[in-house]
Amino acid sequence: MSEKIVNWIIGIFGGVATATLGKELLVFIISLLPILELRGGLIAASLLGLDPLPSYIITIVGNLLPIPFILWLITKILDWMRGTKHLCKFAHWLDKKVDKHKSSIEKYGFLGLVLFVGIPLPGTGAWTGSLIASVLEMDRKKSFIAIIIGVVMASIIMMLISFGLLRAIF
Repeated sequence: MSEKIVNWIIGIFGGVATATLGKELLVFIISLLPILELRGGLIAASLLGLDPLPSYIITIVGNLLPIPFILWLITKILDWMRGTKHLCKFAHWLDKKVDKHKSSIEKYGFLGLVLFVGIPLPGTGAWTGSLIASVLEMDRKKSFIAIIIGVVMASIIMMLISFGLLRAIF
């Protein structure tokens, strides 16, 4: 599924990929996005034929860049969204997403957050982990450290998949 989305995004920004450092910029942008995050970035890097090590660094930086903003600002943004006519539905959808995953993080705390972010499954990742940590009012500094560890863990798994299995297939 995420490979189809990555290919679609590559198609949209195909002109960017032809510029100097365009492929790297595209991988960085994909890594910034919720849902795709570094998983999508590493798949894109592999499909674009980029070197693994620079791709690894680019995707980690891209994935971690929005996390402090989410940890420190998302609860205020969600409160504001709940009070609007049009955005309240999106805020409600995010609330349901948090409720779906919060019990595992509440139960295991720091380690739960590391594993939630670090095991690359659909619906998990740094964005959702940050959202849940914020809503649960977990310590922001500890949450950020847990998310960094989880991102590194997920990036190693995804490097093996993207540059190992995908390169072997394509």
